[in-house]
Amino acid sequence: MPETWDYTLYVPNDPRAVTISRRTLRLILTMHGLIGLADTAELLAAELVSNAVRHTKGRAALRVRRSPEGVVWIGAWDADPVPPEPPGVAAGLDEAGRGLGLVVACADGWGWQPSARFGERGKYVWCELGVA
Repeated sequence: MPETWDYTLYVPNDPRAVTISRRTLRLILTMHGLIGLADTAELLAAELVSNAVRHTKGRAALRVRRSPEGVVWIGAWDADPVPPEPPGVAAGLDEAGRGLGLVVACADGWGWQPSARFGERGKYVWCELGVA
């Protein structure tokens, strides 16, 4: 049975939170011997945290955990309870909608659910990576 763990990084609504989240995630994966997932995981975390910071006004959180099945879950909570726009094909140079499209393309699965933190209603958008 694989080792399980669960980390949460609470971040302010600040664009610098994306870089901090990526570097923290890489360190977590490295320390747990999962460096092979780091590049993809960083991309996914950057998209999720970037959406949380860009499209909401409140605090956010990055959560990364490894399940008993060995799956690595990466998620971002934000203070906006409105569901994320479904991923679509972005046309031309328009950046809107590309983030979740990348998540869909690179992750083994993704989803969202209503969630509360800091006493605020919001949402939790997550994705999963299988450990090869």
